Amino acid sequence: MTAVDLPAVPRVLIAEADPWSRDLLKQVLLNVRCDARLDVCADGQHAATLLGEKTYDLILADWELPGVDGLSLLRSVRQKRRSLPFILLSSRSDSASVREALPLAPTAYLTRPLNMESLTQRLQDLLLNEGESVYCQIPALAPGMTLPAFLERRREVCDGAPLRVDVKAAVQSSLGPEGVDLQQLEDQVRMDPQITAVLIAAANSAGYHGTPVQTLHAALNKLVPGQSMNLILGLALKHNVVLGDPGLVAYAERHWQLSEDSAEYARRLARMLELDHQRCYSACILHRLGDLALLRSLEDWRQGGGALDDEAIGESLDAFGAAYGSALRIRWRLPLELRQLIAGIYSLEGGVYSREALVVNLAVQMARLTEHEGLEELAASKTARLLKVGLSELTRVRKT
Repeated sequence: MTAVDLPAVPRVLIAEADPWSRDLLKQVLLNVRCDARLDVCADGQHAATLLGEKTYDLILADWELPGVDGLSLLRSVRQKRRSLPFILLSSRSDSASVREALPLAPTAYLTRPLNMESLTQRLQDLLLNEGESVYCQIPALAPGMTLPAFLERRREVCDGAPLRVDVKAAVQSSLGPEGVDLQQLEDQVRMDPQITAVLIAAANSAGYHGTPVQTLHAALNKLVPGQSMNLILGLALKHNVVLGDPGLVAYAERHWQLSEDSAEYARRLARMLELDHQRCYSACILHRLGDLALLRSLEDWRQGGGALDDEAIGESLDAFGAAYGSALRIRWRLPLELRQLIAGIYSLEGGVYSREALVVNLAVQMARLTEHEGLEELAASKTARLLKVGLSELTRVRKT
C-alpha cells in the first residue's frame, strides 16, 4: 500500500491473544489513525474468519496466536494478496524463526518487547500520506441523554482513571546505561492508581502464570521491563487521561491525595505489625480507582456537550463511584484476594477479617482525619483494638 492508493478510511485487523498487548496495539494505531475501522480479536481462527468476510488494508498479528497462528495467517494472506501490508509480531528473535517468516514477505517482523517509536513510525508510513494528519471530532451526546443514563452506560466500558504521573518523564528518569531501573520506575509511578491497576492486571493476564500478583512491585518484576514501559507509555495515548475541567481536577487531586496518604499509613502500620506492607499499600492506592474513573467519564460527558457543575460531580460520585470501582476490578480481573482486601477498607461488619484488612481500614480512617483532629477516638476504635495498636503507635505512624 503506497501513498497514492491509501483508502479514505483504512480497515485494520489486530489479532493478539494477550488482552493488554491487544489494547496497547489498538491505542498506538488509533493514535496514528483515529478514524480507522478496527477489528480486534484474540485467536487465529477468529482472525481467519474475519479475513474471509472483510477486505483489510493492514493486518497486525501475533505469531503465537492460539488456534491458527500468525505465521499461518500470513501464509494464507500471501496466497491471495501478495502486497497487503502485514506486520507480524513475535517473541521469537532467533535467526531460525526470522528465516522461516521472511519468505512470506511480512511488511515488518517486530519482536517483543516492541519498540513503540518504531511501530508508530511504521504505522504512520502505512496509514498516512506524507505530511498528513487526521483529526477526529469528539462525538456529541445523543439527544435527550441524561447524566445518570450516560454514566450507567459508561460503567462497563470505562477505561479507568486519569493519570496522576507524567509517564514519559517517569520512564525517562528510570532509564540508565544498563536499561530500566525497576526500583526507580516503581518509585516514580507507585502513587498512580491507574498505572498500578493496569500493571497488576497485565501481570495476571493469560500470558502469565503462577501465583497471583497483588502489588506493583511484583507486577514490575513479573513483566518484561520493556513490556512494563510500553504499557505505561501506552496509557498516555488514551482519551482524556489528563482532565481538562478545573472542577474535576480538584476532585481528582483530593482522591489521589487520600489514596496516597492511606497507602503510606498502611505501609507504616503493616511494617510495624510485620505484615505484607506492599499488599496493604496496593489496596489503599487502588481504593479510589472507581471514583477517579468516574471523573474521567464526567470529562467525556463535558466534552460531548453535557452540563457539569460541582453539585453534579458530587452527586455522580455518590451514586456511581463504588460501582465503577467494582466493575473495573472485576473486568480487569484483579486477584480476588486483592479485591477482598480493598473491600475491607469500606466495611468490617460481620465475618472474620485478616489483620491486613484491619490495617487498610484503619489507615484510610487515619487519612480522612483533618490536621486539626486528634487520634484519640481512632485509637479507641474497634479496628485499633483488634490490631492491638494504641495512641502511641498511631502517633508514631502519623509522624514517621
